[in-house]
This record gives sequence, structure tokens and C-alpha cells, in this order.
Amino acid sequence: MMTNDGLALAPPNAGAEGAEHEKGSMTLMNMVGALNLALDDAMRMDDTVVLLGQDVGRDEGVFRVSADLLDRYGDQRVLDTPLAEAAIIGGAVGLALYGLKPIAEMQFSGFAYQGFHQVEQHVARFRNRTRGRFSLPMVIRMPYGGGIRALEHHSESREAYYAHTPGLYMVIPSTPRNARALLLASIQSKDPVIFYEPKASYRAFKEQVPDEPEVMPLGKAQVVREGSDITLIAYGAMMRPTLEAADELVDADGVSVEVIDLLTVSPMDTETITTSVAKTGRAVVIHEGPRTCGIGSEIVARVVEESLMYLEAPIRRITGYDVQFPYFAHERDFLPNPTRIAHAAREVLDF
Repeated sequence: MMTNDGLALAPPNAGAEGAEHEKGSMTLMNMVGALNLALDDAMRMDDTVVLLGQDVGRDEGVFRVSADLLDRYGDQRVLDTPLAEAAIIGGAVGLALYGLKPIAEMQFSGFAYQGFHQVEQHVARFRNRTRGRFSLPMVIRMPYGGGIRALEHHSESREAYYAHTPGLYMVIPSTPRNARALLLASIQSKDPVIFYEPKASYRAFKEQVPDEPEVMPLGKAQVVREGSDITLIAYGAMMRPTLEAADELVDADGVSVEVIDLLTVSPMDTETITTSVAKTGRAVVIHEGPRTCGIGSEIVARVVEESLMYLEAPIRRITGYDVQFPYFAHERDFLPNPTRIAHAAREVLDF
């Protein structure tokens, strides 16, 4: 299937590991390569797309996501900026208002707080402020999350800040293929998108990615594994331990497990979530951000509002803890893992 722009739509199971994808030319790549491919796709197809951020040009980004783009598109479209997050996001606002499609990179999500006032006061509000006269077609890319033994301010998962802010899309891919398709869709969006990239997944595994550009709809979750006994809901880097836990439950317990990849945190695909839980009657929600007021709380609230009468057991949340993300020695203890997820699922199943 094609979009109006001639881009292929990703098949429904495009993000599922081990899925049988549509026939065509494919390349095995990790998430860094897939994101780089999406940026190249967008800049090749649309000369109004520009990339800006600290070290995105000459040094090709701290994780090399922007490799080779400066050589291909020049320093008028790949812009190295000073170390000034407020200026990077504010500059992107101005570029968007003047007809360009900026992609602003924050080196780490923990550095974006210096520019959060630009997000809250301008990026998220401009369509409403101008009563629809102006939109801001811009993307703010941020590596987020733990698991790579980084220093303070490098491992936070603060997606709830942005999901709580009206006027923004909040997108979090989980695999190379859906990262490429979602980033390309985000760049084409007429509204601003916060695009969180799970850096623990950057080079953790590879997946077949089509050589031809494809997009996925924003605001839609995916059922990446169908089942009938319990629903596991996760996103981003937490999809891999969630799928491992699902495999364990199937192999060891004979449980039929349904797994949902949220993909877009805001706007949230309530229908996919509540339909699944209505079918299985049981659910566990997994994310690595702190528990209190996390995305899991919103998921649970929507399930209770829409599918309460179908529940056979209380919903469990497996999340990060309500503490600052720990240093090297304890980060694995902080992050949800397959053992914690499977244990919670068994408790729900045994209720």
C-alpha cells in the first residue's frame, strides 16, 4: 500500500521481531543505521528538511546517526550549532515558521531541560496561539533511557513530561524498521513531534529494513504478538525484555500472551489497548520511567474507564523506581527485566 506521497506503508507487523515482511529489497541494519536512512530519505525527497544540533554535521552526531549527511547535503542543511539547547529548539521554531521542516537533535534527553521552555511555551502552543494560521512541522530527536552505563543526565526516561503537554506528538520506536518508518512519518507531520530514541537499542540488534522508504501512522499502537490469556503493554527499549518474558511464559507455562507495542505515547491508541485487555481480561504494563505518574498510570486509567468489566485481575505495573536513575553498579537493578515481567504476569494469571 502506498501513501499520497508515494511512500510504502509499513505492514501491520513491521515492528515485530521475527516477522515475515513484504517481499522486496531489504537490508539488515541496526537502529542507528535505520534512523540515518530515514534522515537521508527525508532530506533527499524534500529540500525543505534541515537537520540542526550540536555536532550533527562534522562529527556526525554523538551516536553517528547523522553519518555522511553533511557530505551529501552541505552545511546549509546540516547545521552544527553551539552547545545551547534553548537556541537549538528556538531556532527550529523560527525555521518551521519560515517554511522549512527542521529536525532538532538533543544529544541526550537529559540535556533538553535547558530548552523545555521553548517546547512548552512555543512548540506545543503555536497552532492554538495563532488559531490554526501557523503550524510547526518540526521534530525534536532525543536519545533516552538507561542501560548503557552512562553518567548523570544521560539515562532518564521522562517521556511523561512531553506526553502531558498538549500540542505534541510523543513517539518512541522499538526496532530498526519501525524507527525508520516512524521517523519519516514524524518529519512529514504538520505538527511538532518529540521523537525519543531508545539508545540501549541503537546497536543491540539488527532487523531487515526495506530499501524503499516506508512510513507508519502516528498515533497507532501495534499488536506484535497475538494471544488470549494476558496482555503485556510496553514501548521503546522495554519491548525486548517484554517479548523475552512472553517467550518464557509461553514455553514454561503454556500461556497465550498478547504483546502491544505502544509506539506513539501521545496521542495514545486507547482502542488497541482496551480491545486487547477486553479479550484477555488481564494486563501488565511495562516502562522504564519512574512509576509515579508514569505512562503506565495513564494506560491503567484508560483500561479501567473502557474495559473494567472485562478484567479478571488487577493490572500490574513493572516500571523504574521513584528515584533518580542510578549509576553503573545498579542500573540493571533499576530497569525492568524479563524475570520481573514474567513474575508479575504469573501473579496476574494466578489471581
